Amino acid sequence: MVGDHCNLSGERPVLSQTPKTGLSCKMVLQAVGKVLRKSKGKPNGKKPAPEEKKLYLEPEYTKSRITDFEFKELVMLPREIDLNEWLASNTTTFFHHINLQYSTISEFCTGESCQTMAVCNTQYYWYDERGKKIKCTAPQYVDFVMSSVQKLVTDEDVFPTKYGKEFPNSFESLVKKICKYLFHVLAHIYSSHFKETLALELHGHLNTLYIHFILFIREFNLVDPKETTIMDDLTEVLCTTSGSVSSNGSGNGGGGSGNGSSSSGSSSSAGAQNHVKER
Repeated sequence: MVGDHCNLSGERPVLSQTPKTGLSCKMVLQAVGKVLRKSKGKPNGKKPAPEEKKLYLEPEYTKSRITDFEFKELVMLPREIDLNEWLASNTTTFFHHINLQYSTISEFCTGESCQTMAVCNTQYYWYDERGKKIKCTAPQYVDFVMSSVQKLVTDEDVFPTKYGKEFPNSFESLVKKICKYLFHVLAHIYSSHFKETLALELHGHLNTLYIHFILFIREFNLVDPKETTIMDDLTEVLCTTSGSVSSNGSGNGGGGSGNGSSSSGSSSSAGAQNHVKER
């Protein structure tokens, strides 16, 4: 044993013979290595749960459409149309269609079956007008989304319908937030309610709506690609066969990246702030 550093006699510490404890250095290293190998990729030594098979990726279902129309051409900005008018018209239409699609499975999306707003391994939270983080069930979250979007698209100061009425400076930033919310709803339908959608034979409608929506938001860079990464596997399958951009493409439409004021957008959208994602 090594002597005490504060040796009062002033003599040099003497190394004694290594005590026989019954455990050699080699044995200790082997034991540590065994523990590390056991815990690697297996938290708490337990076998990780197998990833649930994604039914919506099955070829027999991804091929289903209600039309073979070239969606890439459908989302492009017509020469005679103002950009904001085009964004407003399409955003309002997507809101109504996604709301309708969700309504078909809403009776299966309950506080008991969907206790959190989850998409695969990601959980979304809502933020109220004061910026308070709210953990809510999926139906509550969707209700928050649809109520806030409904308020926006029917507000003449945000989505003007009268001739000569100008769009607010924050319009593009508000459209981006709306599209992000709507993407969450679509992703939740695929992730948690695709079986019900199949039972209702509405998967062709859902696939068609998803393709159209994804190509639209990418044409005008309305949603950060990081936000849609969670559904990249589905996007790759559906949109590649529809002549779309790749799963990490950003499009080249005239929408640009947007410079709308997010602060004014938040106050106008009744709590339409960025969601927090937790894995």
